[in-house]
Amino acid sequence: MRERRPGSRPALSEERIVRCAIELADAEGIDALSMRRIATELGSGTTSLYRHITGKDELIELMVDAVYGEQAPAEAPGSGGDWRTEMAGIAHGFRAALLRHPWLAQQASRRPALGPHVIERSDRALAAAGRATEDATTAAMMVSAVMTYVLGSATTELAELEAQRSTGMTEDEWRNSVGAYVQQVVDSGRYPHFNRRILEAEEPDAEARFTFGLECLLAGLAAAVERA
Repeated sequence: MRERRPGSRPALSEERIVRCAIELADAEGIDALSMRRIATELGSGTTSLYRHITGKDELIELMVDAVYGEQAPAEAPGSGGDWRTEMAGIAHGFRAALLRHPWLAQQASRRPALGPHVIERSDRALAAAGRATEDATTAAMMVSAVMTYVLGSATTELAELEAQRSTGMTEDEWRNSVGAYVQQVVDSGRYPHFNRRILEAEEPDAEARFTFGLECLLAGLAAAVERA
């Protein structure tokens, strides 16, 4: 085997291509991806990439699977049969992945990818739900409900982060900018429940809102299984 000269570039591989694509999508969005752009980033010819990956569609599938594989086991711990605890861990791990890689939410909303890491995570979630019910259809619907909640919640968080980037204002700064108008609404007395929300309710952070909603969902699923 020929030794690589000091300072020369690492050999091109599927793993390097996928990692470069993930970093590029994280920084600039999925629309920034092209085989030509990735080749430029890697200092390679575009044709060389096609020896490892057939095209952009396969590349995105590999990116999704690689991101699912990043999730550390600690984010989805085994729990000795406590399906709600394990499902909560899986949900928090999925949310973390979506926030680390904003482009993933759009891809996860489409037909499911079928890479080995994606299937492993799905199997793990189905195993957790299977400890709550022996019915495979019910277990699958439970997993779907939790994953749909995570995806929707994370998409809302990502939209707020994008708004902050595009406007240059944090959420608190935006609230201050509309404060005078909101005060007019409050002073009108026309919306008593809205007024109570503004005057009495605290503003929990995104993590607290997510956890509260997830706990409510899991409690509801548990009650539904018990009634079945």
